[in-house]
Amino acid sequence: MTERYKPNTTVACVIHCQGKFLLVEECINGAVKFNQPAGHLEANESIIEACAREIVEETGLELTPQALVGIYQFRAAADLAFVRYTFCIELAKQQHATPRDNAITAIHWLNLADITALGNQLRSPLVLKSIEDFLQQSDKNHPAQHTPLSLLNVDYF
Repeated sequence: MTERYKPNTTVACVIHCQGKFLLVEECINGAVKFNQPAGHLEANESIIEACAREIVEETGLELTPQALVGIYQFRAAADLAFVRYTFCIELAKQQHATPRDNAITAIHWLNLADITALGNQLRSPLVLKSIEDFLQQSDKNHPAQHTPLSLLNVDYF
């Protein structure tokens, strides 16, 4: 019998304001990496609660996810895989963010060109992919819309 596949469950949030996206900077194995506020699902919390908690921990901002951008499956290595629930928040005004998590070294508001230019400094390909999906869903000429949070049923949690 083969070993059961157990990907890590993670959450992330695309936070957008006036053409810029909030990214957190962190040092991983000596390398500077950029990511959306993100992290792992913890025991006794819903996916949406996990996202709100990660936003507070990594930015100091008390924000609630507004919609679901997508659910992504990603293999980081042969023995390391993730299922990532990516949410979004649209802000009317950029907010000053101060991380509470010591692993976060800085917060940046960057436009799409700046983020694309980061290349391998992005924590994973999902950082850029989820921003592109967010923008496609936000495009007024595109029929897709952001998926409402009601899609995620937490009634039985």
